[in-house]
Amino acid sequence: MSPETITFTLNGQPARLEIEPDTPLLWVLRDELAMNGTKFGCGRGLCGACTVHLEGSPIRSCSLPISAVAGKAVTTIEGLSSAGDHPLQKAWVAENAPQCGYCQSGQIMSAAALLAARPNPTDADINAYMSGNICRCGTYPRIRKAIKRAAAEMAAAAVATWEPGQDADAAEVLS
Repeated sequence: MSPETITFTLNGQPARLEIEPDTPLLWVLRDELAMNGTKFGCGRGLCGACTVHLEGSPIRSCSLPISAVAGKAVTTIEGLSSAGDHPLQKAWVAENAPQCGYCQSGQIMSAAALLAARPNPTDADINAYMSGNICRCGTYPRIRKAIKRAAAEMAAAAVATWEPGQDADAAEVLS
């Protein structure tokens, strides 16, 4: 296969590469674009360490060819918040969620997708969304607490900025 021009949006910025279209997105991110927050774990899409968002949905970048992201938006852990002040990142620190830390970027990206879909997640929601992310250190109880802390912070921020007349989606966050 010969290199092709692939264009997509990475963390809100345009990206353009001449690359083999079957190259896994993970290696493009790490080796070509210096986005080293996304980790290699199993190489088969089973552990979640390589989780990024494609058009807002969590995907495993180790098993997705770069050609699949052409014309689409990819968000990595670096794009979640360049200052490290996203509510999930702050909650991870506050709850001491990481131990070795290797899986944490994938964990946080899956948790971000969860909170985007379910602003006030139940334990069952957390189990369902996080089930594909393996933490070899077993910090699952702290990860759960961090997700709940971030959800509460995000809900408090929504309350602080909500004004009468806003849509029903904002009201759901408030409940």
